[in-house]
Amino acid sequence: MRGELPGAGPKDGQVRWPGGDSLTRPLVGADQSYRTLAGTHDDGAPHLTVTGAKLGTMTMVTSRGPATVPAWLFSLDGYATPLKQAAAVPSKPPPSPIEAAHDIPGRPIDRLIRITGDGRSVTVVALHGVCDDGAGVDVLETRGSVVLSAAVKGHEGGGICTKQSRLQQVTVKLERPVGDRVLLDARTGRPVPYKGSRGVSPSPSAS
Repeated sequence: MRGELPGAGPKDGQVRWPGGDSLTRPLVGADQSYRTLAGTHDDGAPHLTVTGAKLGTMTMVTSRGPATVPAWLFSLDGYATPLKQAAAVPSKPPPSPIEAAHDIPGRPIDRLIRITGDGRSVTVVALHGVCDDGAGVDVLETRGSVVLSAAVKGHEGGGICTKQSRLQQVTVKLERPVGDRVLLDARTGRPVPYKGSRGVSPSPSAS
């Protein structure tokens, strides 16, 4: 940090979706947002220098499609473009409209990474082992939801295999845009959380 941060700012802000829906959420202050960013710094790794911040907006993925959310825009020494950090506190996931299906083989979807601008493709992270041909994701579309079910391709039975899990990005093409439909995991029945791609090596594949 080289400079001063603004005060706490407004207590609440509006999250807005393209269809006109909006949601009021509490906002974190610039200081708390900065401490969250600074806490991810690895000793010895190159770092960025923050020179100030102002409240603005950013677009991010949600389980209801892309939304415009309040964000702290941190100015960086040597960069013309600010580093954006969402300021809105996430709400609790809504109740699921489907029951969990524990009898489905495979593991739950790990996370949602992105939804394309046209809403016709979603990229998620699925788990698979070291003795198979990777992960795949099946999809069932309804009027109000997009249900995703992770599976493993080419699993070979027999032989010795270590119990390891690998994270793999899988891109799923939809028949129509996600819109305001909720993304659900078939095995748990819960909404698929958005966590970004941190810690996952890029390895996109179509389901």
